[in-house]
Amino acid sequence: MKAIVYTKYGPPEVLHLEEVEKPSPRDYEILVRIHATSVSSGDWRLRKADPFAVRIFFGLTKPRKTILGAVFAGEIETKGKSVTRFKVRDQVFGSTGMSFGAYAEYKCLREDAVVAIKPPNMTYEEAAAVPFGGATALYFLQKANIKTGQKVLVYGASGAVGTAAVQLASYFGAAVTGVCSTSNVEMVKSLGAEKVIDYTKDDFTKNGETYDVIFDTVGKIPFSGSIQSLNKKGILLLGASGMGHMAQRFWTSLASSKKIISGLVQGNLADILFLKDLIEKGNFRSIIDRSYLLEQMAEAHSYVEKGHKKGNVVIIVIPGI
Repeated sequence: MKAIVYTKYGPPEVLHLEEVEKPSPRDYEILVRIHATSVSSGDWRLRKADPFAVRIFFGLTKPRKTILGAVFAGEIETKGKSVTRFKVRDQVFGSTGMSFGAYAEYKCLREDAVVAIKPPNMTYEEAAAVPFGGATALYFLQKANIKTGQKVLVYGASGAVGTAAVQLASYFGAAVTGVCSTSNVEMVKSLGAEKVIDYTKDDFTKNGETYDVIFDTVGKIPFSGSIQSLNKKGILLLGASGMGHMAQRFWTSLASSKKIISGLVQGNLADILFLKDLIEKGNFRSIIDRSYLLEQMAEAHSYVEKGHKKGNVVIIVIPGI
């Protein structure tokens, strides 16, 4: 089968299209023929080993997992004899978790993995864009226990996580303010934001407004100003936090009643099923900026790494479907 392989950390050019062995499912596994995947900020950071701490977990001198890709949409080609949850030809979408491997034509997964039947009102490309941004946004908003009537600000509202966060926070009944660049203002409004702040013209930390929840989806938020923009018991969600935020989180919790939530997203099947239900009811949609073919993976990584994408960047593994 065809797959995008990398054997050393570095720039997008370390990604190569190669022929590798096609996997075979074990008794409790399904074999998914992948139709589409996507490129996230996490993908290029793993490829580049940025930050350096990535190497501690994924290979000190070279990557242990040589095929990246953590989300997918596709069709079950075959299954192990003990699989009961799915049948052959089921159209599915989901996440591979830390096993990665979605930058390929095929992937084996346990039947109890984070996999669900694809919403019929979505294409494979649209479905592949859901598990990263949608699951990440849902995880953090649930941690904040979003309630009807709360004021929520989403920083980086036009990205993969941001576009999902605006939709989900609005669905939960919050009054959402999105922060994005000029070209994305109307798009963010269309997703349910009551207000949109163009960060190239205005600084939300200086407008006198306060919020119950501020969700930084891109790791670029002005930290001290954001803390000041929270209500007395407000919550700052750091969806793309680094090691430096750990100390800030500690001191903030000591000095005030405000709370900071960060950490790795723990993807689970319940969240994917929740998003699936929203999609089928017309309450959630994927925003796709660009689509690339599998052999254009290096180009896709280069574009995503620039940090200016709108929504998601999708990889078409099987064209024409």
